[in-house]
Amino acid sequence: MTQPCRHCGAPLEIPFVDLGFAPPSNAYLDPADLSRPEVTYPLRVLACGTCRLVQTEDFAEADALFSDDYAYFSSTSQSWLDHAARYAAMITERLGLGADSHVIEVASNDGYLLRNFVEAGIPCLGVEPTEGTADAARALGIPVEQAFFGEALAKTLEPADLIAGNNVFAHVPDINDFTAGLRTALKPDGVVTLEFPHLLRLVAEAQFDTIYHEHFSYLSLFAVERILGAEGLRVFDVETLDTHGGSLRIYACDAGAAHADGPSVAAMRATEAEAGIDTDAFYAAFQSRADAIKDGVLRFLLDARAEGARVAGYGAAAKGNTLLNYAGIRPDLLSFVCDAAPSKIGRLLPGSHIPIRAPSALREDRPDYILILPWNLTREIRAQLADLEAAGTRFVTAIPSLQVLE
Repeated sequence: MTQPCRHCGAPLEIPFVDLGFAPPSNAYLDPADLSRPEVTYPLRVLACGTCRLVQTEDFAEADALFSDDYAYFSSTSQSWLDHAARYAAMITERLGLGADSHVIEVASNDGYLLRNFVEAGIPCLGVEPTEGTADAARALGIPVEQAFFGEALAKTLEPADLIAGNNVFAHVPDINDFTAGLRTALKPDGVVTLEFPHLLRLVAEAQFDTIYHEHFSYLSLFAVERILGAEGLRVFDVETLDTHGGSLRIYACDAGAAHADGPSVAAMRATEAEAGIDTDAFYAAFQSRADAIKDGVLRFLLDARAEGARVAGYGAAAKGNTLLNYAGIRPDLLSFVCDAAPSKIGRLLPGSHIPIRAPSALREDRPDYILILPWNLTREIRAQLADLEAAGTRFVTAIPSLQVLE
């Protein structure tokens, strides 16, 4: 039976990529878990020929992916904290937010963004389904509604002047209900901003490792305008961002609101059209490019082992788990991965079962190479580990192709 599109209901008949079977990318293991079965799901992605929404096949439920022990804490990355602070300052000035305003962040995680509004005295509310991150936000004085966001919940919330959603629109299985919730929770002249990795960059740079079960959708402006428009929302501005390997930030409002359309929207429509995003051919060659990357990283690790060189990883990130599991990489090829998040240290990566150690392990047990798994943070990670590079350790990235950095 052909799965219908999550948005428009058309049959999904355009294959995009098949990455085999993998566990949820944030389902980190404790050593005791190795004596129990590990659940994996197919990781296949298809494109809708009608609305061009690229999406995973439905196998895993959201509550299985975003459990109370969900281990992703946004505040672990200083560059992401800086990005959030810049956004908060910009949008506060642009919208004239103040003590009489109300800001809602959907998927507020550990308070990485809303802390800026709290410090500015702007009333705000976080909506976050996972307990550990919600508790971390509350500890910062941020009110949090612990729930999945949708239209029913939105009806219970105080309408907002601003609804922010950073890297959440791709994470929702019922994207239509989520979008209806945005419209419902918004004041008549309010603004929604959504940030999400841009499908155009994903394809151009073969970023297949950004595909994992928690990402139900892979988004273009073409698809997002149709999804929002079906619920009476209009995109009036769009910005390109460097975050997460290349993202869009869209600004949307009620279709009848006074916000004037900026030239950026027409410009991005033209850019996507020129790339062929509304053609089947745009989606056709992605599988072979993912396979080439997989082969390249495997070849590097096998050669390093044959030469007696030791390779460790840095960043126990979801994207790294996709790469490692698709390539079948295990501790014999990548001895350990380091991460600064206390919630991950001492645990094991899902699927590959590679141990996660504190960053100090790189200095105690210095490897010859460090494979940077969250390649979008390469500059930040190299700066943090500059002493190792000075001592002779070399850094490696795998996307869009295997590269030993100079």
